[in-house]
Amino acid sequence: MNWMMKFHLGKNKNAMQRIWLLIGFIICSVVVLGQEIPAPMDPPRLVNDFSSILTQNEQEALERELVNFANQTSTQIVIVTVKSLDGYDISDYAFRLGEKWGIGQDEKNNGALIVVKPKTFRDDGEVFLATGYGLEHVIPDAVANRIVRNEMIPGFEKNDYYGGLSTGIKVVMELTRGEYTAEAYTEQVRSQKKSSPLFFLFFLLFFVILPILRGRRRRNFSSGKSNLPLWIALGMMGSQHRSHTGSFGNFSSGGGGFGGFGGFGGGSFGGGGAGGSW
Repeated sequence: MNWMMKFHLGKNKNAMQRIWLLIGFIICSVVVLGQEIPAPMDPPRLVNDFSSILTQNEQEALERELVNFANQTSTQIVIVTVKSLDGYDISDYAFRLGEKWGIGQDEKNNGALIVVKPKTFRDDGEVFLATGYGLEHVIPDAVANRIVRNEMIPGFEKNDYYGGLSTGIKVVMELTRGEYTAEAYTEQVRSQKKSSPLFFLFFLLFFVILPILRGRRRRNFSSGKSNLPLWIALGMMGSQHRSHTGSFGNFSSGGGGFGGFGGFGGGSFGGGGAGGSW
């Protein structure tokens, strides 16, 4: 009888030890995960390039533009680049970071966060645009997705992180300023996609096919006597067309100093936004 009681007591003791070990493991995991989300730079900045993908001049240009915008509107747009997501899904990482830093104003929740994990020879690049509660109606998830895929990723694919970020934040600025609506931006993107094949066919017909049929090997692409080879002319026309699709509008925040950015305002994020990879 005593042996049986000792056996059951031993089993209960082992079970309790396992439970406490499990609780301890969970607590430690939570603490470690919390530590993996980086703290803001000190002094605080709106451009936090932890992965060193931007030059000093590029960081300063973006910082100046974002600080001027924050001073004018109180909306805080923050860029964070990281070498690793430490096992997080990038959307979860962005929301946790936005909450931890308190991006945006407390009473307005008007923060926007762009997280970029650069592409490496092992892993795809990832980007996520997260919006605070107060911006979700201005930049719905579908529009955030278009900004990521149409404005940012084309630059990132060329390893032009500055270009992709600059183009993306300009659209975010224009939308949050109310210079046009999410619907207007969506329609603009759609019309650009529809017009691209028609533009190419028009160009092919009038500047390639017809000259060949007429027995001409080259075509003057301006009122002057330009004799550019066909492949150079095609490249020039393509680059001119792409320059109109990179950004909606011609907004420029202007020059000036950093404007004395004093820190984040305690804004909250509710899960709005979208991302992509390349």
